[in-house]
Amino acid sequence: MALPVASVQLYTLAAEFTADMDGSLDKLAKIGLKNVEAFDFVRRPAEIRAALDKSGLASPTGHAPLLSDELWTPDGSIPTPSNEVVFEAAAEIGITTVIDPMVPTERWITEDGVKDIAERLNAASEKAKEFGLKVGYHNHAQEFLASFDGQTAYQRFLSLVDPSVEIELDLFWALVGGQDVVALVEELGDRLVAVHVKDGVAPASNPFAPDAPKFNSSDLDQRHAGEGDVPTVEALKAATNVKYAVIEYDNVPGDVFEDVENSYRFLVDGGFVA
Repeated sequence: MALPVASVQLYTLAAEFTADMDGSLDKLAKIGLKNVEAFDFVRRPAEIRAALDKSGLASPTGHAPLLSDELWTPDGSIPTPSNEVVFEAAAEIGITTVIDPMVPTERWITEDGVKDIAERLNAASEKAKEFGLKVGYHNHAQEFLASFDGQTAYQRFLSLVDPSVEIELDLFWALVGGQDVVALVEELGDRLVAVHVKDGVAPASNPFAPDAPKFNSSDLDQRHAGEGDVPTVEALKAATNVKYAVIEYDNVPGDVFEDVENSYRFLVDGGFVA
C-alpha cells in the first residue's frame, strides 16, 4: 500500500479557524501539513477556498451532513442544506470526497433505520457523481450498539451500501463502541480509504447509548496519537488502501496547534504517512 497523506479535521480547531481562518491555516502549514479536512464549509466555500489557496493547503475530503435534516454534534446542532448545495460548495473548494460525519443513535438501532441510512447514502453517491465527487461515511460509537442476526448495525450498513461509498473509520470511536479496532480495519480491507487518527481513554460505557447521560466533547479524556487506549500503530499497519490519515481531537488536551503537531510528528516519525 502506498502511504497515506496526513491531514487534520478542522473541527479540531473550529474556534480558532472561525476566529482567524488565514492564521490558523498558516500555522498548520508551518507544522508541515499539506492537507486539511473541511468542516462546516457549505456556508462559506469561497472564503475557505481563498484561505486554502493562500496557505498552500488543500482539502481533498470534507465533512458535511448528507443523510439528516440536522447535524448533531456534542456541542450543538447545525441545520443541513440539500445534497446539491453541499456538492456545489465542495466542488468550489476542491473537495473530492464529501463524508457524512454523524447519524444519530435512534436511526442505528433498528434494521429499517440502517436500511434507510444506506439507501440515502447510495442515492447521495449517485447525485455526487454529477458533480465529479464521491461520498463517504464517518462513524462514531452508536453504529455498534445494535446487532441483527450476528451483524452489528455497522456491518449491516456495510452490506447494504454501494461500493462507491468510501469509508472513513474513526479509530477512537470504534474502540468506544466496543470494537476490536485492528480486526475491524482488516474486515474493511480496501473499502477503508481514510482513518481518523484520534486517541484517548475510552469511557467506561458507550456515551451514545439511548440510556446514557448527556455528554459533550469536554467530557472526553483524549490524548496525543499513540498515548491512549487506541491501538493506532497496529491499525495503521493493518490498513491496505488508506489514502488519508486525518488527525482529530474532539477535546484537545492542551494548545490545539501543539497537539496537532504532536500527532503529526507521531505519523511522520513512525513512517505512517508520505
